Amino acid sequence: AGELTNEELERIVTIIQNPVQYKIPNWFLNRQKDIFDGKYSQILANGLESKLREDLERLKKIRAHRGLRHYWGLRVRGQHTKTTGRRGRTVGVSKKKE
Repeated sequence: AGELTNEELERIVTIIQNPVQYKIPNWFLNRQKDIFDGKYSQILANGLESKLREDLERLKKIRAHRGLRHYWGLRVRGQHTKTTGRRGRTVGVSKKKE
């Protein structure tokens, strides 16, 4: 544990911004096979959130299974939902008035 010099910090930032130039493999990047241009890239901060939102909106628009699960607020990646994950949901049981 130590402090970084300004040179080291700048070098790290440039590597993060252009990982392909520094021979970082494609599987390490956070945007693999972009749906529109088919390229591998590393997206930073706010760009990542907006890309994720665009992807989810596209899935909802084409009514894909994954998009519908996101829309309904259910598990997306094949987990079982019969018994687990009940805390976030509200179950409304009302008594009959006499």
